Amino acid sequence: MAFGVFMHRSDSIYDDVPAVQYQFPKQYLGRARQCEGNWIVYLEPSKVRNTRGYFAVARVAEIVADPKNSDMFLALIEPNTYLDFGDPVPYRDFDGYVEQGVLNSHGRLSGRAQAAVRTLDPRDFHRIIQRGLGTDTPILPRTDTSYVSDGMNDAAALFEHLGERRTVEQRLTRAVRDRNFRKVVLSAYAETCAITGLRLINGGGRAEAEAAHIKPVAASGPDIVTNGIALSGTVHWMFDRGLIGLSGNLDILISRQANDQDAIGKLINPTGTLLQPRHKAYAPHPAFTSWHREHVFKK
Repeated sequence: MAFGVFMHRSDSIYDDVPAVQYQFPKQYLGRARQCEGNWIVYLEPSKVRNTRGYFAVARVAEIVADPKNSDMFLALIEPNTYLDFGDPVPYRDFDGYVEQGVLNSHGRLSGRAQAAVRTLDPRDFHRIIQRGLGTDTPILPRTDTSYVSDGMNDAAALFEHLGERRTVEQRLTRAVRDRNFRKVVLSAYAETCAITGLRLINGGGRAEAEAAHIKPVAASGPDIVTNGIALSGTVHWMFDRGLIGLSGNLDILISRQANDQDAIGKLINPTGTLLQPRHKAYAPHPAFTSWHREHVFKK
């Protein structure tokens, strides 16, 4: 069982939903199966304009044949394990390539770097995760038994198993998820409420906008940027209670059950449509906005 790298781009021709499944051809089946039951990181190719580099982590539950396409396979992601990085990690920085495993014996980039699915050395995995989450808090259990520390305790400590302290681990995990979700969503929307268009920053430099889940965590909504919107506190409250919703075209809807529709209408930005994030890959996914209309929005 190995760590892995899955390449993904928002305009992919494959049937990918990073928090749910990753589709790949048979040529990568052997490598993908090595990652079954373990953690992988998602990488946006360097040739993509404004690439996010390594942008998320998730755990592969199982590898199955794609029931819709006999030539393809699916890596099914274990529910609630996907997590966007609050700090996406560049493929290459001032120190060189973050993923040392893509280099050959002469220190040059090898053909391995072109593989859309590949296994990942534990040290590279720890390095990417630590940079992406920007914290020393333990968040994932150790699953690789072959890793031997070489004194780089700052990386290894991130994955120390918490043993019987299961409750503490869960609390830390939720705290880390909340922090990273807030960071990535507010960054995607430039700390601006996507409904009002207001960007308010307090004296301490903290944004007034909050990171709102479209499909809430309580309903198994994932901590993925496409399931998030930056909203001001009041608008967030109304969105969670179904007084405001989004159409399939992301037009802002006001519930007929709201006791003062005119007042709510004055809060909405002049376009009447949700303001778009800075990167199209961050836009709300239709599956989540549809779920909100069906289960939360009060028609």
